[in-house]
Formats: sequence, C-alpha cells, structure tokens
Amino acid sequence: MIATDGPVRLIEPKRFGDARGWFTEVYSEAAYDALGITCRFVQDNHSYSAPAFTLRGLHFQTPPFGQAKLVRCIRGRILDIAVDVRRGSPTYGESVAAELTAENGRQLFVPVGFAHGFVTLEPDCEVTYKVSAPYAPANDGGIAWDDPDIAFDWPLPAGTTPELSAKDAGLPRLAGWTSPFDYDGRPLTPLEI
Repeated sequence: MIATDGPVRLIEPKRFGDARGWFTEVYSEAAYDALGITCRFVQDNHSYSAPAFTLRGLHFQTPPFGQAKLVRCIRGRILDIAVDVRRGSPTYGESVAAELTAENGRQLFVPVGFAHGFVTLEPDCEVTYKVSAPYAPANDGGIAWDDPDIAFDWPLPAGTTPELSAKDAGLPRLAGWTSPFDYDGRPLTPLEI
C-alpha cells in the first residue's frame, strides 16, 4: 500500500502585515509535519495561464512515482479540485474544491491517490506547486475533466469551452479505467480551514 500522507487539506498560512505589506511562511517542514503532511517535496513547479477559463487536469502520476502536491495561486484566481481515484474507496470519484487566490494565500494539499486539476477564473494566473516525486513521463496519467461519473460543476460561463491542452482533451474516463491507487482507510471529507 502506498501512503497517501493524510487527507486532502485546505491550508491557510498566517500572514503578518504592516504598512509595508505582509510576510508569510509558504512552507515549513516542521509546521506541515504538525499538520500530518510528512511527505518530502522534491520539486517545485510553476504554471502560467494567459486566458481565463484555462483548465489543467485532472492529473496524477502512478506508482511508484505517485505525487502528493501542495498547490497555491500566486497571481489571479483559480478553482482547484482533487478527485478520489483510490480503488475500493467509498468516496471513489467524489471531489472537493477550493478557490485559491493570490489574495487569500490558501494552499491545497493533494495526496497520492487523487487526481488534481484547476480552472483559471480570470486571465493571467500563475500557480506554483510542490510535488513529492519527480516528473516521470511513463507514469503520467489523468482522467477527463468532464467525466460524467465525477460530475463536477466547473464554474464556466454558459457556452464556454475551457482552454485545454491536446493531452487533457484526450484523457480517459473513470468507466473502464483501473486505478493503480489503493484505498488507505480514510474517505474523502469536506475541506476545512
């Protein structure tokens, strides 16, 4: 069994402000250990999306290169989603989502065993995220963003088709797909701060 390192978590790092602006610790190993997030992050990624309603996901990496992610938006606004894809999970195919913005500073921790994606809610968004395993092209995978078995209500204006990569437009659906992730005994729960 692969340890997922806890549940999906919404984290709001403290900001310390004064007349100059504010300061925050984006990541502290000791602070995250205290939250039960004990994975070792080995790589930082940074994406820029020019148009509003750019959709990236739903992505994961398969074992032995499964990636836990710690995601934050440093410019603009996104809706970030995690979908339970652990076989045998009572919450398989269910999702949680949170709005991450440069202003609110929130982060979403997405453990191994969850597909991850986001949609930009305005133009010119930048997202950074830490991952617990390096990119492994042979283990790169995903599920279709519009899978009816997930039935996530993406916040797209009526008649809007999101900006997608060719890869994301061709991802498979849950039906007929066999998950390589084991359920760890912790069902997906609503997000709390």
